[in-house]
Amino acid sequence: MSAQATETARIMQRPQLFRRHAGTAVLALLLLTAPAWVHYVGGYNDIASRVLIYGLAAMGLNLLLGYTGGLSFGHAAYFGLGAYGVGLMLKYATHNVVLALLGGTLLGGITAAVLAPIVVRRRGIYFAMITIAIGQMFYFIAIRWQQVTGGYDGLTGFSRHTLHILGLEWPMNSVGFYYLVVACFAVGAAVLWIVLNSPLGHTFVAIRENQKRLTFLGVPVQRYAAMSFAISGLIVALAGGLNALLDNFTSPNTLNYTFSGDLVIIAVLGGMRNFWGPLVGAAIFVLVRDYASSITDNWMSVIGLIFVLSVLFFPLGIMGFLQRRGKQS
Repeated sequence: MSAQATETARIMQRPQLFRRHAGTAVLALLLLTAPAWVHYVGGYNDIASRVLIYGLAAMGLNLLLGYTGGLSFGHAAYFGLGAYGVGLMLKYATHNVVLALLGGTLLGGITAAVLAPIVVRRRGIYFAMITIAIGQMFYFIAIRWQQVTGGYDGLTGFSRHTLHILGLEWPMNSVGFYYLVVACFAVGAAVLWIVLNSPLGHTFVAIRENQKRLTFLGVPVQRYAAMSFAISGLIVALAGGLNALLDNFTSPNTLNYTFSGDLVIIAVLGGMRNFWGPLVGAAIFVLVRDYASSITDNWMSVIGLIFVLSVLFFPLGIMGFLQRRGKQS
């Protein structure tokens, strides 16, 4: 009887699995063909790159926020460290974009891993306050260390260069760079997918649901929370490095807590409990900001209004709402 019940459960899950894989395939097709159609909908290649970069950063944050239950307002620190790492390497060490990107990602990721055991000692509002304090520490370092970071003016004097891979040239124009962003986004998303569908990811979700019960069971909760924090910081740092390459510039604003708030808004807007939710939130955030900023200086008011309406009418985010409607139908 149990074997029959198991087979019945598998049959019932097949439509859901089909929709999930079909949705991923459609998303992959849209991303791979974006340079061919984005101009027809009023967009351009750089804004498509920005959506993916912010989406990757929000997905990295969401590993901690949506799946582990830790609200961080300091993840801009690792985004900014990734950006400054890439900029400094391109300016002083190498013209290889991939090496610079790897260096910036490791800088932000290692910093997150070192600070994680300190941060995860507290939960709730105290956890959020510690992340803000650490983030602002790096923000003021970037401002004061003017000889290295450029201070308030930001870091300039670097640019992305053509990649040479196996004797082939990969130009870093808007289209070439977009596909580099797609490749990095795919790697980051794959890492997050593997983690979340592993026993480690299930432990993260268990921490979110009932930390006390895990503690009573003898699970080293702080150790696993620190792992989530470190992996999250690594993915966000990768996005930060890509952002520096997109602009050929970075500034202390990428380290400020206000940008951390933007990442939280993106994750909540798209749906914290859905894997692709932050990407949807990033698309809404970036496109609305781009359009609203062209007609008013108070574009943040538009973002704030959309966020409030989303929280009131779509508390699970856009993707959470669509997912629930799909289950009901």
